[in-house]
Amino acid sequence: MATILAIETSCDETAASVVKHRQVLSSVVASQIDLHSRYGGVVPELASREHLLTIGDTVNEALLKSQLGWADIDAVATTCAPGLVGALLVGMSVGKTLAMVHHKPFLGVHHLEGHIYAAYLEHTDLRPPFLCLLVSGGHTSLIRVDGCGQYKLLGKTRDDAAGEAFDKVARLLALGYPGGPIIDQLAQQGDPKAFRLPEGNISLPEGGYHPYDASFSGLKTAVLRLVERLKSEGVDPLPVADIAASFQYAVVRALVKRAMRCAQDQNLPAIVMGGGVAANSGLRHVIAETAAAQGINIYIPSLKFCTDNAAMIACAASDHFDQGHCSKLDLGVYSRLPLEHVAELYQR
Repeated sequence: MATILAIETSCDETAASVVKHRQVLSSVVASQIDLHSRYGGVVPELASREHLLTIGDTVNEALLKSQLGWADIDAVATTCAPGLVGALLVGMSVGKTLAMVHHKPFLGVHHLEGHIYAAYLEHTDLRPPFLCLLVSGGHTSLIRVDGCGQYKLLGKTRDDAAGEAFDKVARLLALGYPGGPIIDQLAQQGDPKAFRLPEGNISLPEGGYHPYDASFSGLKTAVLRLVERLKSEGVDPLPVADIAASFQYAVVRALVKRAMRCAQDQNLPAIVMGGGVAANSGLRHVIAETAAAQGINIYIPSLKFCTDNAAMIACAASDHFDQGHCSKLDLGVYSRLPLEHVAELYQR
């Protein structure tokens, strides 16, 4: 029942949390959306500077809200990979310093493992093995989870991640940033079958299609061609809600189809969703409905734990700590690190 203070600064959210085993005692997130929205996306240098400005107050607030003192903290954890290097360095530097000053063990945590663990924060009945559909701005993966640190990548996007596709299509339609929530809202007002858009199948050399891998770059291009055609035909104003609904329907169809087949092929009883795109209302509804029809349990974090937060990092760290895992203080940060290499972050 370890009590962990965790820090998350992998991209544009400065977050800190205190979690006792899987009970969230505090979770504080300082968003940078307003800062980056004027540029249409995350500016790495600005993100790092903003982390420097806010991380002290964020950590202090998390500790204060937890109503615990440093004597009650068993270890300090920080996201170390993957992410923006400058942003990661801010969190790692602060986390290591706090661990040294207060004589606490330190754990570097893989960001994607955190997203897997987000579901554990609210679903006490969740047990491995299960399939995790991890969908975010930078990753779209189907991961078999057999236990803490035991992961096998079964499917992935070959190009754009689902969240990246949402942002690019939103930019194409001049909807602003971040694109996911805006398209989700518009899609609820439009007709998802107004325009038939491609699913993004990956062809196999021997014929047929890859059962789990996906592609969203072609879908983005299809939306571009659709907009160009409508404009050339003099359609004004553009049916933006219908385009958004049709695009979202194509993404959801591709994700749910692959997740269901993968879970069935692997004989896994449950699917867990994680990542920012897991907050999409269309995806949440369709996968829950489809899973119920096929007798598969579905576990989806609440919206606050889908997007980047430190509670999920603390939850993952707690399991590692209980297994005797700790990281060396000379552990570096990694812009990319396969999830299957999680064991390399710890000494035993």
